[in-house]
Amino acid sequence: MASSAYLQAVMLLLAVQLLCLRPSDAEQDTGTVIPAESRPCVDCHAFEFMQRALQDLKKTAFNLDARTETLVLRAERRALCDCLPTNALH
Repeated sequence: MASSAYLQAVMLLLAVQLLCLRPSDAEQDTGTVIPAESRPCVDCHAFEFMQRALQDLKKTAFNLDARTETLVLRAERRALCDCLPTNALH
């Protein structure tokens, strides 16, 4: 019983596949076809994108590092100036 239901399901799927497939027309095949050797692969594009993103991140990290160092130096200078009492300068 189960095998006949399985066979019917397989036959139904096969019939649907045959109905969905259309014969290829010669007109559909016309047009410019780029050979696979000359097409850049998707992985290459992804690698180039990631490489540019990494360079941008490195630049941003360097700029943030430089900015952080400047802010730390300012804070240290303020802290040193705040430690000295104003009457000690006279």
